[in-house]
Amino acid sequence: MEFQYDPSSSSGGDNNSLELHKLTGDSSQDDVSSVSDCESGITGVRTDESFSFGGALVRLFEGDRVHDLIKERFVLSLGSAIGPKTTVVGIHRNPHSSIVGQARFHCFQIFAKAIERKRGGNANVRYAWYAPSSADEVSRIVSHGFADQFGKYRNNNNNNNELYGHGIYLAPDDSAIDCLGDGSFIEEDGIRHLVLCRVIMGKAEIVRSGSEQYHPSSDEFDSGVDNLTKPRKYIVWSTHMNTCILPEYVVSFRAPTFLKASARIEEPIRRPTSPWMPFPALISALSKFLPPPTVALISKYHKDHKEKKVARQELIQRVRQIAGDDILISVIKDFRAKKRVAEN
Repeated sequence: MEFQYDPSSSSGGDNNSLELHKLTGDSSQDDVSSVSDCESGITGVRTDESFSFGGALVRLFEGDRVHDLIKERFVLSLGSAIGPKTTVVGIHRNPHSSIVGQARFHCFQIFAKAIERKRGGNANVRYAWYAPSSADEVSRIVSHGFADQFGKYRNNNNNNNELYGHGIYLAPDDSAIDCLGDGSFIEEDGIRHLVLCRVIMGKAEIVRSGSEQYHPSSDEFDSGVDNLTKPRKYIVWSTHMNTCILPEYVVSFRAPTFLKASARIEEPIRRPTSPWMPFPALISALSKFLPPPTVALISKYHKDHKEKKVARQELIQRVRQIAGDDILISVIKDFRAKKRVAEN
């Protein structure tokens, strides 16, 4: 059995570039210790008890630099189909002003510094969107922190293949559209809420759909993603969720009730034309990139194919789903290059 795939398609990098640190006094996105929970750089801020989630948050207004940057980036991240039809009705900041809030803020700083030392100077701190199940959940997150959402995700997805283990799922700041779908919460007046968080990603590993993982597979990793080169989902394990996620802002908005799939322009599926790669060699190469349980799953499907339990095309489709096209392209290109050298 050989694996065939077309490596000619290209993939982009991760453009997680919401640079609020430039407006709030941060000299570096990764240097979270320089951010104050009483950011003096924000102007025009005043409270609005009627729309501040129990008074826990502070509202920002049009004309405020942070407000306008978040609004602009948020609308762009919804794509051309939904973004122009979306109305942002409020943006609130978490001031971390309570005693417990300050403790969580400083805990986040300390943990970021620890991951920074562990990972050679880069804690890989990102901005990301979290989709709460209700406005009350926003208040609970601010007051008490995050809770394991695996049960919620399971209830919102009839297909368990959409699950990525026990923890919190977030979308990169340039992919808020991925927070909208069948399970997203909409209030009676049509308002939705998304929480913009800072997330300590550290070194991320690939987590495949259908996983029931609940902590890093080894000490080599800190978090998970669905795709290494262009992630659409960040996974922070339940063991790390209240040290590695800092809720910073809440965006309230009205948007069309389109499914996220219809809002995205999907790349056309490329039919494999070349090259061929022996399947045992492919599994051996993938073991250098994927955790052992994932490689074992691929080996199982290969065995099922040899026993005629799985058709060849189904096997290839499953391998693409599990390993991801970017890794397969890289592995096959490397195989081709080594083969040319051997033939010459």
